Amino acid sequence: MVKKTFLALGLMTIVFPVVAFAADPSGAMLDMGLNSLWVMLAFILVLLMQGGFILLEAGSTRMKNAGHVAGKTIFTVGLAALIYWAVGYGVAFGGANAESTISKFIGWGDFFVNPGTSGDPTTEGFPSAVFFLFQLAFAAISLSIAWGGFAERAKLSSYIVFTLFYIAIIYPVVAHWIWGGGWLADHGAQDFAGSTVVHLSGAVAAFVATVLLKPRIGKFNKDGSANEILGHNQVFTALSVLLLWVGWFGFNAGSTVAIGDGFFTYVAFTTMLGAGAGGVAALLISWAVTGKADITAMLNGTLGGLVAITASCAFVDPWAAVVIGLVSGVLVFYSVKMFEKLKVDDPIYALSVHGMAGIWGTLANGIFATQELADKVGVGTGGLIDTGSWKQLWVQLESVVFAGVFVLVTSFIVLGVMKKIMGFRVTEEQEIIGLDLSEHGAYGYPEQLKKPGQGLQG
Repeated sequence: MVKKTFLALGLMTIVFPVVAFAADPSGAMLDMGLNSLWVMLAFILVLLMQGGFILLEAGSTRMKNAGHVAGKTIFTVGLAALIYWAVGYGVAFGGANAESTISKFIGWGDFFVNPGTSGDPTTEGFPSAVFFLFQLAFAAISLSIAWGGFAERAKLSSYIVFTLFYIAIIYPVVAHWIWGGGWLADHGAQDFAGSTVVHLSGAVAAFVATVLLKPRIGKFNKDGSANEILGHNQVFTALSVLLLWVGWFGFNAGSTVAIGDGFFTYVAFTTMLGAGAGGVAALLISWAVTGKADITAMLNGTLGGLVAITASCAFVDPWAAVVIGLVSGVLVFYSVKMFEKLKVDDPIYALSVHGMAGIWGTLANGIFATQELADKVGVGTGGLIDTGSWKQLWVQLESVVFAGVFVLVTSFIVLGVMKKIMGFRVTEEQEIIGLDLSEHGAYGYPEQLKKPGQGLQG
């Protein structure tokens, strides 16, 4: 039975393209179908990265908050889907063909998206419905990065309110500037899959949150020295990195949004090199500096390599992808120490992994991008090494500064008002008990919770 099933599927993969091509000699319908399947697969891979974020945040924090981490992630992704459908997508991509000045700064249109049952094709030649899903997954990833600054001390209600503003306005405006035909796109900003749009935006929001929330109880002593608050499960953290790494191929390679000539495989290739180099560099630098090969540093370095190569994966040669990854691994290691000295409590290292590596990855395009690949992608120009021109590096710096400042200011306004009106940190008692019990009334590891008088075997 199994053999017959596989045989039937094999015949379908041969017969379907032949029939489709015979019915449509130009091959347009076949191309649209293949592109749609590819983008849908990429959407699924990026959505599954949320599983990586659940394990990353749960593994990097304490056991008493594990259930909260998992539950609020699923809830906020669902809430983000509704808000992005109603408002966010329209701000990011609405009115893409408009010529007005305001359209260069904010999209307007396509609110409450309705692609129709037939899935009206976009200008890229695949249904607009699948493009919406793909972009939604990116928005949700950026939101999950922002949650790093909320970890172990924010009220559940604060997640709900901030999701509303972040997905409706903050993230979509940056996406519009660079991906939706906005003013930075006109300048030739190169951010293939989101080192700035997704990662830097999320990291800046996380920075604002962690500053306004202040450090967790016990993180810093009165003399300014820091205490290490260990995560409860390093295996979870390692597994999270693997899940995120796999999902990143949907993130980066999927951003080609086409099967075409197979260019997506080149993007996946440079992505792999950047990630590997980031992990190796972080492990070696931690070993050299501390005398121990730090597993956490290595895991963060791998993610930093992925973040950094995200902007440049379609624009650089393989050797440059390795260099970008190596630099990001070292950068993440030292920036973690820098933020700790600044008394910024960053439980899942979002500021270093997504913020500093995101900045470096975006700027790296201005150094390493080749003219040949820039022409192929159709965005910007070659970087300093290939062309001898500073133009692209300036555009990349412009992207980092303006996107970063916009998210910084808007997040401070939103979270500052939230702090004043509703308060968004739990009480000291609730934080000590843990968010599982104080926010949800149930423990993520119920077998560890014993009722008064209950024995060890109870």
